[in-house]
Amino acid sequence: MTAFSPLAIGPHIVQPPVVLAPMAGITNAPFRTLCREFSGGKGLFVSEMITTRALVERNEKTMQLIRFDETEKPRSIQLYGVDPVTVGKAVRMIVDEDLADHIDLNFGCPVPKVTRKGGGSALPYKRPLLRAILNEAVGNAGDLPVTMKMRKGIDDDHITFLDAGRIAVEEGVTAIALHGRTAAQHYGGTADWDAIARLKEHVPEIPVLGNGDIWSADDALRMMRETGCDGVVVGRGCLGRPWLFADLVAGFEGTGAYAAPGLRVVADAMVRHARLLGEWLGDEARGVIDFRKHVAWYLKGFSVGSEMRKKLAITSSLDELSAQLSELDLDQPWPVGADGPRGRTSGNNRVVLPDGWLKDPYDCAGVSEDAELDTSGG
Repeated sequence: MTAFSPLAIGPHIVQPPVVLAPMAGITNAPFRTLCREFSGGKGLFVSEMITTRALVERNEKTMQLIRFDETEKPRSIQLYGVDPVTVGKAVRMIVDEDLADHIDLNFGCPVPKVTRKGGGSALPYKRPLLRAILNEAVGNAGDLPVTMKMRKGIDDDHITFLDAGRIAVEEGVTAIALHGRTAAQHYGGTADWDAIARLKEHVPEIPVLGNGDIWSADDALRMMRETGCDGVVVGRGCLGRPWLFADLVAGFEGTGAYAAPGLRVVADAMVRHARLLGEWLGDEARGVIDFRKHVAWYLKGFSVGSEMRKKLAITSSLDELSAQLSELDLDQPWPVGADGPRGRTSGNNRVVLPDGWLKDPYDCAGVSEDAELDTSGG
């Protein structure tokens, strides 16, 4: 087995070199807790996307999203912003109020509400704007490491990742994560791991992390070997499968077999996930309702009738959830094929951009603080 070096994110050593990708509405404190428990505390677990304007304005929902469990070390926040001044203010606030130990910047989100403002995966096309944001973020971060996550580009005709990588190095970014898809691909098709290898060759000065189509620990190990990247970022592969992080630790450390939990173990994890959400939200019913989106992911591949799936999708209490799960054949083993792709798979979407965005990659007129979203998360 190939031995991989630990990943250094500033002063933070991540071993094995595995990062939970920020996912809106998913990677809140309860889900991070589950993933961290399965990993034995190994890896780096990033918050869902926090909008810089909402943080600076102390939006109530945003302030809840940045709450970390006392066991989370290091505390990792992902920020989204399009206005350099606002991004700088948000980073300075994080430093001054000791809100996190690591800041990641989102330049990879492909959803229309973000790209139509020029943010997420649209932003690196405007090279001067990207540089200005990175300059403000790094300049205000003090001793906190600043990393960034991005995609290959907007579409196949507007590829930006190599230019963005060089700008990041020049502005003092600590590490870069690359999702091997364009914004237009969303989550469709196959991730381009060759692009990850090219970026690693292009910016050897800092760690490069690979993201895209990691459905198993073996996929993560293969990406590391094939691309030479310094770490992996895992997103959709862990939906309804937080024990993937136990597999990742086992794979990188070569310590044994991967988890293949039967339905009884999965059901217990589902109830714990819903309970953690209720405790975090301060309301059991709200927690169970928020958990509903996870049900289909947890039960993927198991023999569960359509009527029971409908019932589970409208539960509103822990007792109800537990009772319904107890009616299932809990002796079912882990289903063959359930380790494969999960979550969104849509692709070939038109990227919604501000008017005239693609006319000139160096013309940043018209981008202002008004483009900042005022809420965080999903």
